[in-house]
Amino acid sequence: MTDIIREKVLQASQILTELDIDLWLTFVRETTAARDPALELIYGHDLTWQSALMVVPSGQHIAIVGHFEAETARQTGNFPSVIPYHQSIRAPLLEALSQLQPRCIAINYSLNDTHADGLSYGMYQLLADYLNGTEFAERLISAEGILRALRGRKTETEIHNIREAILKTEDIYQQTFAMLKPGMREVEVAAYMHHLRDELGLETAWETAHCPAVNAGPDSPVGHSGPTDLHIAAGHLVHFDFGVKVNGYCSDIQRVVYILKPGEDQPPEEVQKGFTTVVDAIEAARIAMKPGVPGIQIDTIARNLLLERGYPEYKYATGHHLGRTVHDGAGILGPAWERYGDTPNYPIEVGHVYTLEPGLMLPDYGYIGLEEDVLVTEQETVYLSTPQTELILIQG
Repeated sequence: MTDIIREKVLQASQILTELDIDLWLTFVRETTAARDPALELIYGHDLTWQSALMVVPSGQHIAIVGHFEAETARQTGNFPSVIPYHQSIRAPLLEALSQLQPRCIAINYSLNDTHADGLSYGMYQLLADYLNGTEFAERLISAEGILRALRGRKTETEIHNIREAILKTEDIYQQTFAMLKPGMREVEVAAYMHHLRDELGLETAWETAHCPAVNAGPDSPVGHSGPTDLHIAAGHLVHFDFGVKVNGYCSDIQRVVYILKPGEDQPPEEVQKGFTTVVDAIEAARIAMKPGVPGIQIDTIARNLLLERGYPEYKYATGHHLGRTVHDGAGILGPAWERYGDTPNYPIEVGHVYTLEPGLMLPDYGYIGLEEDVLVTEQETVYLSTPQTELILIQG
């Protein structure tokens, strides 16, 4: 993880230059209780006393930390200047700002992006008090643009870790499909997948009780909920949502299985049509994903395809960033709904990793939701996951 943090700190300097921002300040305390998401990108450890991590375009970064944590800060190798203090951070903070003379100071608050909103209100008030009466008090701006770029633009190491997580996830899926049969309960299937994951020594990509989601038939609750005691039955769909973490980076993949009835050798026409529609929506979205295109445009393409084929509108975004978390901040491939703020208008960039996950419910059969993980390159957007283009059939 140290190598990734060094990559991200170097990247941060470049982003500051690009955005013409003099100073990015991450101001924290007691991070075991309230951890700023920026820490995992630029520091990699917890901090106890009030601490100021100051990233600048030149690379001459400054860490002002409690004296007990100064050596840890030095050992990161990312802060050429480590300034320890004993009683108060006020004086060293103001002295550092006086030396740097930044035109603006970007701090971690955002109306739109959770991962850029790590500065607590209490810490903001402390910072405002320290700066009160100085020339810096009116120079505070949001660091949202910095964190959007830093979190969204994945380095080669980050992409490698995501690929590895995807490969592990796909292997667990294949073993699960090989043992799946009618009569099993959702919770039994989930337990088997956890067993396979435990054998690999991996964490789930989100809350373990809800990862995987296993939805057997039309009565199973689809969404951020865990498996139930519902039984898998012939003539029903089984929907999965699952991911793991490798070296701190996530996969997020959905798959769909149809349980054949006795005498069936293929799914009903209605099921096949719904499945094909979701596959086509994912592919249409992927093809349209180009650097510079806003996320809302991609969402509209996928959303309209389902509507044009007579299916109801799904009530969530078509896709989200993927990385250290399954919803990894920055922009979203979503509609202009108030809950998404300005994030659907953020442009797609080279190095972004997104999920694509339109879906639809067939009342008599269950939920058809596929989710693929994709990478934006200069030429095109490519699949990182192996896309499911055919419905998986299990004999009833």
